[in-house]
Amino acid sequence: MSRFFTALTMLALFAFPGSLFADARVAEIGKGGVRIEDQAGEVFVTIPLSQAVPWRVFLADNPPRFVVEFNDVVFDGAPDVASISVAEIVTEKHTLDGSRLVAILREPLAIAEAVMDTQTESDEAVLRIRLSATTAADFREAAEDITEKFVSADEPPTRMVVAIDPGHGGIDPGTEAGDMREADLMLAFAKRLREDLVRSGHFDVVLTREDDSFVPLETRLTLARQAKADVFLSLHADALTSDAGSASGLTVYTLAPEAGDEATQRLTERHGATDILTGVDLSGAGDDVAHALSDLARRDTSPRAEAMAVTLISAAQAAELAVNSRPHRKGDFAVLKAADIPSVLIELGFLSSAADRARLGSEKWLQEATRALRDGLLRWQDEDRLLSDGLRK
Repeated sequence: MSRFFTALTMLALFAFPGSLFADARVAEIGKGGVRIEDQAGEVFVTIPLSQAVPWRVFLADNPPRFVVEFNDVVFDGAPDVASISVAEIVTEKHTLDGSRLVAILREPLAIAEAVMDTQTESDEAVLRIRLSATTAADFREAAEDITEKFVSADEPPTRMVVAIDPGHGGIDPGTEAGDMREADLMLAFAKRLREDLVRSGHFDVVLTREDDSFVPLETRLTLARQAKADVFLSLHADALTSDAGSASGLTVYTLAPEAGDEATQRLTERHGATDILTGVDLSGAGDDVAHALSDLARRDTSPRAEAMAVTLISAAQAAELAVNSRPHRKGDFAVLKAADIPSVLIELGFLSSAADRARLGSEKWLQEATRALRDGLLRWQDEDRLLSDGLRK
């Protein structure tokens, strides 16, 4: 069992103590009802609720089963089950103020993901659970070794803040090919990606520009810091001149190592003392101190940016998007030089390539690309948080 899945299972995925089950709130099953279905070799459980309530999910053995407990949910109607892995579903009251859904399993499954998305405009929520195949031995270990972690339904996990930077704009149209302008394409894609990320319930998003206006490169980083961004994605669709060869497919750039020290030096010289590291006021500190702190911050963010690039490329490949033959490259780009924010520059394609131009104009490709980047960010977020938790311990 991978470290990622083991850690998720051992946390018992958001359990709640008996005292919380004294809460008087009662939720009802929302529109569409409970659904359990097979997709791409995994089992997906969707439970819409009229409001968020404390919950937990865990595995139990003899017989093998998957259990979801709530405080308190009124189950109305039978769940819609379309999974060959589930033999039987039981919904019941198991305490005075607690409800339970139990799925008797035909085969061992592992809890790959469990997240409750809460609508900010209303009290409605959706619990989404993803189960993947595992061995009988790993299932028994997970069922026996449960460490409960308690959180409140009123305090959902903090959403990742993503700064999306549509390249170019205003007096700088970027690459042009016929009636296609890089600045326009990237702004439209950024808005699509923002919609997909926000709809997932896991992200808050800020754009460095909302229209066809010119924003200086360093101002883009300042806007990301002001939004307390956790990651920075710069979107481009460049071109190669005929004497530079040809290229096509998605490429992800991270800051070249040799550019790091020079970038830190320029950062301390050109930015104000309060605009170097998020949440740190370096007013009164000398350039040497600012340089040292920026360098320390970069030592943390650089490997995280590298991991994010690898994960985004992997997600693009899994979605069968066209990916460059050298998809992960290094560059000395100004927008990658934030010492305190993991940053990547994504070339969605090359406008010098007829195939890429066709893809960038395809509604189907645009949908697949935004979903792939969303899925990649979700996976990187999980892996990054687990790594951070491990380092803190």
